[in-house]
Amino acid sequence: MAFTMRQPFKLTSALAGASKTAFRSTAAPVRSFHSSKPANSFFTSRSTTPVTTLTKARYAFRQSRTYMQQPVVQAPGGNLTQKLVVGGAMFAGTLVGINLIFNRETREDGGMPPYERAYLNDTFMHTGLGIGIIGLSARAMFQSGFTYRLMATNPWVVMIGGLALSIGTMMGTRATSPDNYIQKYGLWAGFNVTQGALLAPLLFMAPPALIARAGLYTVAMMGSISFVGATAKQEKYLYLGGPLLAGVALVAVSGFAPLVLPATAVRTLAFTENIWLYGGLAVFGGFTLYDVQKVLMHARMAERGLMAKDPVNESISLELDFLNIFIRMVQILMMQQNRRK
Repeated sequence: MAFTMRQPFKLTSALAGASKTAFRSTAAPVRSFHSSKPANSFFTSRSTTPVTTLTKARYAFRQSRTYMQQPVVQAPGGNLTQKLVVGGAMFAGTLVGINLIFNRETREDGGMPPYERAYLNDTFMHTGLGIGIIGLSARAMFQSGFTYRLMATNPWVVMIGGLALSIGTMMGTRATSPDNYIQKYGLWAGFNVTQGALLAPLLFMAPPALIARAGLYTVAMMGSISFVGATAKQEKYLYLGGPLLAGVALVAVSGFAPLVLPATAVRTLAFTENIWLYGGLAVFGGFTLYDVQKVLMHARMAERGLMAKDPVNESISLELDFLNIFIRMVQILMMQQNRRK
């Protein structure tokens, strides 16, 4: 359409030229028909017709009118609004359901004391900052190609070395006193960067839109569970520590099943994969509930002087819960997308 608007008289001149050429061709001598060689039509298709200049002109005229038949693209505003409404309804329903099921017995002290609230907010602030460092470092390593070069050398060495650095920096952060700010925050930043390096290969497998959806679902899930843990009765869910450790061991064993079981055991591998995905969601969701109540218990102990106030150490547990839930969310969404194809 833009081409036609820029040259409005080109179509009419083309049609006029085509008509003149067609008229000249009809006025050619009849003797040329006798002088032409008979064409061998044995291997020629019956539907083959000579392409004249008039035919070309008609084709150009049809092509110039295609702007009238362009499909109308629907604005994505309605679809986006519908997704936001459905997502908000799901989040609100999940929050209300979890609150009714797991939070029937509320706190008996008339609400959260100011010291516990400040300690919990400080922990959540460090958790969000750590997740931001992980996301930015993973994106930077992905865009620069650093992760690809590392994985191209030897993936097992990278994974084992990354896990070793992650565990080492985590233990160093926990062992450092909160009074030593430089060393503690340096080790904590190193821990987050190593987590970003381990998370960066996921960007090669999943599109950005799917990763954003998984992040929103993870935030919604952890937010609702954290709300329950913060408003529930004191130390109500601290008994979950032992069962959750057993669940983590089962999920870890199911994650190593593809390395041990043969490829012919399809049903067993599918069962272990479901345990790793959905069982891992349940286990780390329970760990989120347990960690929030543990933070509140540590806040009460710090207020009494029984332990030092250390929101950095508290945020590491919540960061690990977020990463484990996020990875499983990404894999579940990728499986759903592959089934639709």
